[in-house]
Amino acid sequence: MKISADEVRHVARLSRLELDEAEVVRFCSDLGRILEYMDLLMENDTRDVEALSHPLKIFNVMRQDQPRPSQSLDEALENAPETEAAAIRVPAVLE
Repeated sequence: MKISADEVRHVARLSRLELDEAEVVRFCSDLGRILEYMDLLMENDTRDVEALSHPLKIFNVMRQDQPRPSQSLDEALENAPETEAAAIRVPAVLE
């Protein structure tokens, strides 16, 4: 399938792209080859092929959520370089 320079310019305008004439010519060729390949793919009979969202079976591999004790505040702040009022103190990043 051949795509015209006007069609390439139209798609570029819709995409908010600025193309020079060399790019328009190149995209005419590139997009034409892509559309020819799509035509070739359309020749395949896919009536008996089941639609897939993913080629492999996917399942959740996460462990069961079970309650367990969490760290104490002292344990959580133990490795902090500086603390203040039960929080980690960090340098100011204001300019």
